[in-house]
Amino acid sequence: MTFEQFESSISGATPPAVAPALVALWHDARGDWRTAHEVAQDVPDPEGAWVHAYLHRKEGDASNAGYWYRRAGKPMASGPLEHEWKEIARALLK
Repeated sequence: MTFEQFESSISGATPPAVAPALVALWHDARGDWRTAHEVAQDVPDPEGAWVHAYLHRKEGDASNAGYWYRRAGKPMASGPLEHEWKEIARALLK
């Protein structure tokens, strides 16, 4: 699936058949932070940790986000959330 296809799927009723970390991003893009967080916290790999970090940063919980960025092996993001969402989605779709 391309990034453009994934982004287009956000207007659909159900997430596409993608990895759970991407499903979490899909729910976040639809404004459902709670479901996105529930999905992300159950993904036990660095990809899930990266999405989990992004979600806590979006929530405004910088210390919790920092923990998850470290688990993901990523630096703490500081740019616009929309840019980070796209960066994560593109990386996970490769």
